[in-house]
Amino acid sequence: MLPEDALKDLLSQDLRDRDKALICLATDPVGPREIKDVTALAFGAGWRQVKRKNLSAIFKATDGLAVRATKGWELTSAGSQYVAKLAGPLLNSPIPIVASSLRSHLVKITDPDTQTFAEEAIVCFEARQFRAAIVLSWVGAVSVLHHHIINNRLADFNAEATKRNSKWKNAKTVDDLGIMKEDTFLDILQALSVLGKNVKQELKKALTLRNGCGHPNSLKVAEHKASAHIEDLIINVFAIF
Repeated sequence: MLPEDALKDLLSQDLRDRDKALICLATDPVGPREIKDVTALAFGAGWRQVKRKNLSAIFKATDGLAVRATKGWELTSAGSQYVAKLAGPLLNSPIPIVASSLRSHLVKITDPDTQTFAEEAIVCFEARQFRAAIVLSWVGAVSVLHHHIINNRLADFNAEATKRNSKWKNAKTVDDLGIMKEDTFLDILQALSVLGKNVKQELKKALTLRNGCGHPNSLKVAEHKASAHIEDLIINVFAIF
């Protein structure tokens, strides 16, 4: 979640012991850590006083932000979101904040495939695999829109699709909708007032970026570009449908 090379900067801030301890649990590679491992990590990053701290007591007093698992202490979902909001401004990076925002929408996604796309997008984004994060977040957003049509506007959608293409075979499943080009799919959603004109235009920009990232080429994407792409999908798709 947090790169290890950022730990020194974070632990040098004027933070409570609880926050410093939670930040250590959020440092890559994320996973359960024994107290001795947390202590060694923190001490090596400059938190010299950690050897005099009762980390077990600190974690127990985090009100559910950390939990003792079989192999050690680890963050809960609430803990991950807490650290992301705490660390993002300190690192001057959008990655923890945007990842936390997208993760907060996971609980609202009921379809397991869509949830998997979103989870993988978060993992890629946090790992700074920005092209992969752009592709997977787009796939997740389109999956959300597909399910919205199947569950709410399927008859209207098929009627509009047939009007535009007499050879269109009425869709019955999400896979059927996937046959249609995504650009055309967005046009139909605007025609049905599922999307507004400006939202559709923004999503088409996102589609263009997704296509650029999904094919072999020399395109390079930095964190702010990927962050803006994912934020657009969050506010226009994941938070709405």
